[in-house]
Amino acid sequence: MRRCAIALLGQRARRRWLHLIVGGALFMPFWMVGSVVVGALLGAGGLFGGSLAVQFGAYAVGLPLVAVAALFPLARPMSVAAARALCGVPADRFADGPARGRAAKARTAGWFTLHLGAGALISGATLALPPFAVSVLALPFSPALRESELGRLWGLDRPWWSWAAIPAGLLMLVALAAVAAATGALLAREGPRLLGPSPADRLAAAERRAAEAESRNRLARELHDSVGHALSAVTLQAGAARRVLDGGDGADLAFVREALTAIEETTRRTVGELDWVLGLLRRDEDAAGAGGEGGPGPGPGLDALDALVRGAGPKVALTVSGDLAPVPEALSREAYRIVQEGLTNAARHAGGEPVTVRLDARTEELEITMENPLPARPPVVRPNGGRGLRGIAERARLLGGTAEAGPADGVWRLVVRIAR
Repeated sequence: MRRCAIALLGQRARRRWLHLIVGGALFMPFWMVGSVVVGALLGAGGLFGGSLAVQFGAYAVGLPLVAVAALFPLARPMSVAAARALCGVPADRFADGPARGRAAKARTAGWFTLHLGAGALISGATLALPPFAVSVLALPFSPALRESELGRLWGLDRPWWSWAAIPAGLLMLVALAAVAAATGALLAREGPRLLGPSPADRLAAAERRAAEAESRNRLARELHDSVGHALSAVTLQAGAARRVLDGGDGADLAFVREALTAIEETTRRTVGELDWVLGLLRRDEDAAGAGGEGGPGPGPGLDALDALVRGAGPKVALTVSGDLAPVPEALSREAYRIVQEGLTNAARHAGGEPVTVRLDARTEELEITMENPLPARPPVVRPNGGRGLRGIAERARLLGGTAEAGPADGVWRLVVRIAR
């Protein structure tokens, strides 16, 4: 267990070191611009031939340029991608997409400057210090090195002092690794704070989750209403036909034929509705990439209500008052689903009693009333009204309408009113 933990820490430190090297590489163009500016001001020629003061002057000039470059939209997604891959921080603590708002852009600029600035220093030390440390380590064993400028700098006029180069070289390498690890840990600590989601990002994410939840709820309603109604209607018609056939030679074959025809129409219509609902699902999946183009056409509306009632069986009567043609398309589709779900509930709970469906479009409201006599054995009513009634209420509420259901005067009545 301890070996695994040590190996994990070592891997994390190496990845963070690599992250710093990437920052140093990204800093190079800004450093070159700074070298040109500082070289022109101080009269120093060349990018790499200047003194240490020129090099650090170019570094100081490059940092503000890095902060300005971080204001471009691509800066935060690029920084987040690198930090997620190399910093060892949970991915969900970073924001997605370009920075929005002044505060988020300022934090992105702070991170970009910290990453590239620290990366430039660590990269420079990584390139320069290991060769120097190895040369120091080799001093006691190389006469050529002892006679070089490095040997004179080390003070090899005292022979015993040359052996001190070995721990000194090792200490340089350890110090470089320690500084790189500490700097990587600093970036990992500051990353979520500087690249984390802002309040605007959290609000956008909450809105996306709400839209996804609404989309899932809509698909659930469509599947429940279309497939659930079909199964209930088919079960009811098949059961009625079986009971008639059980009557023997005096069976009403015309009724059986009518029930089988209703089953055929219901299943054929439901196949089309199921394909439409699945088209909604495919459109939602492709919406991010293709904007939802090529989705399914409009679903069934009030013009398909006659077929829906015929498929529900001979005990369902439909009455329409007023002209349904001017009813808006969206309202027409939702009204169809409301009637469909109401018939499903009646098939499950009415005990075979006749069902009356009335649509009144003569006023500014579309009123849907569904009634059936209460069966001899009262239906079991769920405390929350069941999924069907909740779905009807949700559809009505989304269109600014109301839905009321319950027993009254010996009948079960559902009344839905929606402004047109």
